[in-house]
This record gives sequence, C-alpha cells and structure tokens, in this order.
Amino acid sequence: ESGSDEQGNVDLQASRVYVFVGKTGLGHDHGVEGRLKSGQLTLNADTAAGRLEFNMQSFDADTDAARRYVGLKGSTDAGTRRQVNDNMKGADILNVQRFPTAVFEITSSKPVAQQKAGAQALPQYELSGKFTLHGRTQPLRIRVTAEEQNGRTHLRGSFTILQTTYGIRPYSKAFGAVGVADRLTIHGDVWLNAAAPAAAADR
Repeated sequence: ESGSDEQGNVDLQASRVYVFVGKTGLGHDHGVEGRLKSGQLTLNADTAAGRLEFNMQSFDADTDAARRYVGLKGSTDAGTRRQVNDNMKGADILNVQRFPTAVFEITSSKPVAQQKAGAQALPQYELSGKFTLHGRTQPLRIRVTAEEQNGRTHLRGSFTILQTTYGIRPYSKAFGAVGVADRLTIHGDVWLNAAAPAAAADR
C-alpha cells in the first residue's frame, strides 16, 4: 500500500498550477500562479489513482512566471498585483478564507493510445475524477503528457472551467465595462518523484 503512495509522490516545491484569466470589456488578461498543498498520483491506475490538493491562499496574480506560461507579455507592477490578488482571493470571488483548498480527486489515470506514435511523441494519460472548487464538485477529465527526466516524471496538461459552474461570480466593475471572463484555462505543471510506468512508455 505504501509503495503506491511513493509511486505517486508529487514534488510540491517544483509543481505549479498556472491559470489564464481572460478579460471582458476594458479589463486585462491575467496569469495566476498557484501551488499544491499535497499530492499523490499513480499513473496507469484503474481506481484510486490519486489526489491533488491546491493551496488557494498561495494563488498569486501576474507573477512573471505565470504571465510567461500563459503567453502574456510584460510584467505587472506590485500595486496592481496586490489589488488583483485582494479581489481574486476576497469573499466575492475565491473566498480563500472559507475555501482554503481545492481538490482534484483522481479516480483513474489511463494511458491514451496515440494516433501517430513517433519517436518524439510523449506518452499521454487521461486523468478522470472530480474537482472541488469553492465548495462545489464537478466531474473533470484532463489529458496530460508524461515526460521522464532523471528518474522523475514531468506531467503537463490543461483544462477549462466556467467560474459560474463552481458558484463563483466573475469579477466585474463599472456595470460590466471592466471585468474577467467566466471561462478559465488551468494549466497543470506537476513533477512526480518517480519514473513513469514502463508499460506506458513502450506503447
């Protein structure tokens, strides 16, 4: 039992979540960087594949790393970032005091058969489970690539959600002239302290 836990041990220092927040009206696009509070993931599992717990209080708007990751240019000054963070984490939006974590409970992590398995193609897995954010739970399926590097596994994948599905009202002011879009794109960049299963790499 403990062996499977170690297999899916997530490196919390190296792993990140990056969120692209689009604008409405005269608003601005944002990139948000977040960290994991805990994480355990076993690849190629039919059941109980793992659990990723996100530290919502760590989420930080418009860090240079986040802006680069989601494809935004330039950097944002500290005062603006503080304002965006206060809005984002406050009671009206993420309400991190009441909901300090979000959780992806992963039921299965199955290899995906690829159409063109060239030498360059990285193995892919589909992670299926339930995502809980802001106290609401919805089914979630995300496809990730798995790249082995120095005995560790680098997982990358993204998915989109609507904030309103999770009971979050997207930030808006001036009667909607300035605000952010309902749809968010969430990028996972997760490191496992374990090699990828050989069976998947051989496909």
